[in-house]
Amino acid sequence: MSTLLGCIADDFTGATDLAGLLARSGRKVSLRIGLPEGPSDDPAPFEVIALKIRTAPVDTAVAEACAALDWLRAAGAERFFWKYCSTFDSTPEGNIGPVSEALMDRLGARQTIYCPAFPENGRSIFMGNLFVGRQPLAESPMKDHPLTPMRDSNLMRLLEPQVTGKVGLVDRLCVAQGAEAIRAELDRLAGQDIAHVVVDAVADADLDAIARACRDMALMTGGSAVAMPLPDLLAETGKLREGASRPEQPRLAPEAFVASGSCSAMTRAQVRSFLDAGRPGFRLRPEDLDRDGIGPARDWLQAQDLTQAPLVYASADPDDVRAAQDALGVARAGTLVEDALAELAVLARDLGARRFVVAGGETSGAVTGALGVARLDIGAEIAPGVPWCYCNSAGAEIALALKSGNFGTEDFFQGALEKLDER
Repeated sequence: MSTLLGCIADDFTGATDLAGLLARSGRKVSLRIGLPEGPSDDPAPFEVIALKIRTAPVDTAVAEACAALDWLRAAGAERFFWKYCSTFDSTPEGNIGPVSEALMDRLGARQTIYCPAFPENGRSIFMGNLFVGRQPLAESPMKDHPLTPMRDSNLMRLLEPQVTGKVGLVDRLCVAQGAEAIRAELDRLAGQDIAHVVVDAVADADLDAIARACRDMALMTGGSAVAMPLPDLLAETGKLREGASRPEQPRLAPEAFVASGSCSAMTRAQVRSFLDAGRPGFRLRPEDLDRDGIGPARDWLQAQDLTQAPLVYASADPDDVRAAQDALGVARAGTLVEDALAELAVLARDLGARRFVVAGGETSGAVTGALGVARLDIGAEIAPGVPWCYCNSAGAEIALALKSGNFGTEDFFQGALEKLDER
C-alpha cells in the first residue's frame, strides 16, 4: 500500500504526538526519525517524519522539510501535514512560516491553514489568539521559553513577519457553522489572495469540522489534534482499506531510565513529583558540565539500580536557565545538556535499560539520535499526545516515551512506567 498522508514534524516529541493521535484510528502509522535514507519498501498509509528543525537556521529547516516532502511524495502521498507545537513555538524569523511557504511552493498550493489548537491538552484559539488553558499564550509559562519565548498571543501577528503572503482568519463564529461554512470562507479569502489562514478552534467538534473542510488541501498545518480526524476522512474516499494494526507490546526488562531536558513549568512539576516519590535523581547544570564534563553523572548512573528508574534532569526555573545562558551562551548551554543526556541514555541502554522516558523536544532528538533509532512503531497512549513507541537500538528491543515539555500531568513519569506494564 502506498502512503495516503505524509506528515512532517519539526521536532521528535511533536512527531510522536502526531503519530499517536493518528494511531487512535486503529490504522498503521509509521514514525521515521530523521530523513529516511533511500526509498521505502514498506510504506504505511500514514507516514510521519520527525525532523529536528524547530530552532534550526531557517535555510536548514526549509531544506530538510522539502527533502522530507520529496521522500513522502515518492512514497505515494498526495496530501501533506506540517506539524509544529501547539504553542506555536517560533521566532519572528521562523520556522513555521518559511517552511509552510516552501512546502506550498513545492506543491503548487495557493493556500493553507494554521491551527495549533489541542483542546484535550488545553490549547485553544479564539479570534486568532492562542490560549494555554485559561491564559493567553503571552501570559503563560511559554513567555519564558529559553529558545522561543512567546510574547504575543495573536497568531496572525506572530505569523505575519515569517511569511511573504497575506495572513487572514477564519474565526470561531464561522467555524461554529460547520465544514461548509469554513470551506466557503476559505474560498472567499483565497479570492483576496490570502494564502495563510489562522483558524479558530475551542473544542474537538471544531477540529472535526476544520479537517473535513480542508481534507482536500494539498497542505494543512497545525498541531496534531487537527490532523486526528484525517484517517477516517480519507477512509471515506475508499482509498484506505487497512484495518487495525497496532504493534504487539513487547515484554521488556524492568530496567528504566528517565531523562528530562525540558524547563517547562509542567516538566519541572513532574520532576519534583518523581523525586518526591523517592526516585533517585541527578541534576545536570550546564556550568558544571562545562567545567567538569560528564564524568560525575556517568559515575552516578553506573552506581544506580535501574529498576528504580533513575532520573537525570536539567530542568530548572527561568532564572537559573538565564544565568547559565548568560555565562555560556544560549547555544552552548543547550548543547552541553543535550549531549550529556544523549550519552547517558546510551550508557543506560548498555547497562540494561529497556524503558526510556524522555521529556523535551530537543532532548528527545538528541537521545533518539544517540540510540540510533530510525523508525518507531506506535503503541498505546500514556497521556493525550504521548504514546509509548517501540524500536530497536543496537540489537536491543526498547520502549521510548518522548514527551513534549508541557504535556502530561504531574505524575506523568511514574504513570508512563506503570502503563508499560498494563496488558
